[in-house]
Amino acid sequence: MPLTATNVSALSRLFSSSVFRQLAEKGYSPLFARLLRDSELLDQHVEADTVGSAFDAAFSVLRKSGQRDEYVYRAALTHNILLGRHSLNTASLLTEFRAGSCKADVVILNGTASAYEIKSERDSLSRLENQLLNYRKVFAKVYVVVADSFVSQVIDNTPEDVGVMSLVRWDRIQTIREAIDRPECVCPETIFSSLRQAEASEILTAFGVEIPDLPNTKLHAALRERFAGLDPTAVHYEMVRTLKRTRNLAPLKSLISELPHSLHPAALSIQLRRTDHQRLVRAVQTPISEARDWA
Repeated sequence: MPLTATNVSALSRLFSSSVFRQLAEKGYSPLFARLLRDSELLDQHVEADTVGSAFDAAFSVLRKSGQRDEYVYRAALTHNILLGRHSLNTASLLTEFRAGSCKADVVILNGTASAYEIKSERDSLSRLENQLLNYRKVFAKVYVVVADSFVSQVIDNTPEDVGVMSLVRWDRIQTIREAIDRPECVCPETIFSSLRQAEASEILTAFGVEIPDLPNTKLHAALRERFAGLDPTAVHYEMVRTLKRTRNLAPLKSLISELPHSLHPAALSIQLRRTDHQRLVRAVQTPISEARDWA
């Protein structure tokens, strides 16, 4: 039975932060039960014994649907690059990270900072030029991860230092054009605006810059002024070093090992209290027959 637009929308929303947080904070999710019903997933003769296996089954259907959403692309980046090439011990992943007037879909920090802008089958390229302009001020490497239908257009209309990747088959990332690492071209002031104040202060301290004793109403402007005079390459290096410490994902290794494959991207991008981790694990182990009554 072919999927309707309602089915696909429900499948996508199963992986929303609302469902994920309900499972973690309450141990059950009425929204999960309703979306499972609206997706008609279990009417497709799909086997799912637990909530976790239902998530995996839903993800498997969604990534083959021809209407892959951003979550499918984030999952591919998570498993192909963050957990495939690197590890949670050596790299960090950020989502919706501010860069100028935009937010980067995914940022991976390893030896450098690489931003990934996702353009799925459901997206348009209308904002891409402005997004890339902002990302190149903060990240040394920038990639656009696109559906096959966008590859030629993105190659022809983006700077040669911007990398282009495509999601081929269901879950494999193919690099069409490699990004050029260009930390010397970032803008220290724009980087400052992307950081928490404590992170910015730590970076200035690493350069031997004294943090002025000012009220918060004046401190922000003073710190920005000091950032403006720093070397771009050195600032980028210190940003990566600082963010890998302050946004460290290594404590999530235990949680990831107990969650279904399809929920790894959510677990790495949606902040939870440590005390909610085991409640989430128990929730995804709930028999599907019991979870259908959550509604």
